[in-house]
This record gives sequence, structure tokens and C-alpha cells, in this order.
Amino acid sequence: MTAVMSRQDVVRVEDIRKAKRRGGKNDHPLWFLIPALAVLVVFFFIPTLFNFIYAFTNWSSFKSSIGFVGVDNFVTLFNSGTLLNALRVTLIYAVLVAVFQNLFGLILALLLERDTRVNRAVRVAFFIPVIMSALAVGYIFQALLKPEGALNGILGFITGTDVTIPWLGDTTWTIVVVALVHSWKWMGLSMLIYLAGLKTINDDVLEAARLDGASWWTTLREIRFPLLAPAVTFNVATALLGSMNGFDVVQATTEGGPGGSTELLNIFIFRTFGQGLFAQATTMSLVLFLAVAVLAFPLIKMLRKREDVL
Repeated sequence: MTAVMSRQDVVRVEDIRKAKRRGGKNDHPLWFLIPALAVLVVFFFIPTLFNFIYAFTNWSSFKSSIGFVGVDNFVTLFNSGTLLNALRVTLIYAVLVAVFQNLFGLILALLLERDTRVNRAVRVAFFIPVIMSALAVGYIFQALLKPEGALNGILGFITGTDVTIPWLGDTTWTIVVVALVHSWKWMGLSMLIYLAGLKTINDDVLEAARLDGASWWTTLREIRFPLLAPAVTFNVATALLGSMNGFDVVQATTEGGPGGSTELLNIFIFRTFGQGLFAQATTMSLVLFLAVAVLAFPLIKMLRKREDVL
């Protein structure tokens, strides 16, 4: 009887395997990937390939033909100093955004961690800027931060004096203000990632820490924050690398001013394309691509190693 049942089970398992193989071939044909692959090739791989090619040419609106010039574009840009200044501004901006966005996101996650009706409504309110147009956010803040804007009007009403602070007119602090605007837009996303990380922490671990007499701050520093390492990795990497490709918020608020103090590399590329210097702009976009790649891999590797240690 046992032998008969075993034989029946074997036959049943074989039938299931055959059905799965037939179903897999019919339900998931590889040609379903063709539309997505075509979009990826046309709008990503081919432009990236041509980006590498045109960086070594003299392509511009002032020439009737395109010729090969080698590394002349790179030499000219690096000798002028403008490219290096734009890279420096871009790196400073990216670091400021990464710090502010993660700090604000973590604070919001800790404040809104409890699942109450009010907290859920506030979470939605802070996430709304994430789905707003970045250009719209930039123009709104550009109007608010004018010397005659609403922010100075509110401060003047509170202090009883005429306040005309040029929030976007200082060559030293404007980049900090713009980084705060960028961080305000995206801190809702960081908040959600940190909230998800906080929800995965086992309550038994926190309860044991409380029974041992650990304070809220000690629990956060020694237990909760180390366990948030995967969330920190994602938020820091996306904030840093995303802001290195920043354009819209800065373009809407300062257009790279004052005095080029907020001229990110993408804004420099945009202006160069507008002047008809296509090869030079392509060279700068290639430099930005390489800078992001050089920064991304060591950063992600370091953060992942930190996860393994913790």
C-alpha cells in the first residue's frame, strides 16, 4: 500500500512539474520584455553611448560638420576653472542636501512613529511636497524668499520692524538656503523610509532595554539607530546622488546665482547647450556621469559594510 501511494505521489509531483514548465513558457514569454527593453535602449543606452562619442568632437551650432578633436574639450574646460568650480558647488550642495534631508526625515519619523489618526494625517501632509513638481516648489520659495516676500513680511510683523533680508542674494549662504528648500521637498520620502525601518525593530528588544533602565536617548543611540542601517544606506545614497543631478529647484530659485555661488554642474551644462556649444556641454555631462559613478560605488560599498558591522 505504501509503495502504491509513493508511486502515485511521484506521478503527481511529475505532473505538477510538467504543468509548471508548460505554464511558465506560456504565461511569461521573453518577448514581453521587448517594449521595456526598447525604451531602455532608445532613451538610455544609445544617448549614453553618444555622450561618450560627442565629448571628443567639435559639435556645435557654429560648425556645419562634426570633427574629432580628441581630449581638447576636457583640457579646455579644466584649464578654464569654470568646470571645477561647478563641480565643487555641486559636491557642497549634495552633501548639504544629504545631511539636511536625512536629519529632517529622521526627526519626523521619530515624532510621527505612533500610529494615531493625527500622526497619519501629518505624515500625508509632509509627503505632499514629494509628489509636487520640483519647479513649482522652487518658484514658490523664490517668491517667499524675496526681500519683499512673505517670509520677510512675517518676520517684520513679529518683530515690528521692516525686514528686507535677501535670502537668495548672499554668495555665502544662498547655497545653504537652496539646499534646505531641496531637503524640504524630499524629506517626506526619507521620513517614510525611516518609519518603515523603525517598524521592523522588534519590540522585545526595546522592552528589554527599558527594563535595563536605558533612557529614550540611549535606546535610540545604541539600539534603534544602528538597526536603521539599511534605511540610512538607502536615504543617504539617494539624497546624495540625486542632488548631484539636481537642476530644477536651483534653476527656479536662483538660476545659479548670485555670482555663480549656486551654479550646479547641470545648470552650467544647460547654459552651455543654450549657447550652442554642444560638444562642451556633452563633455561636462560626461564628467558629471563619471563623478556620480566614482562617488556612488565607494559610498554604497562603505554603507553596506557598515550594515554588516552593525
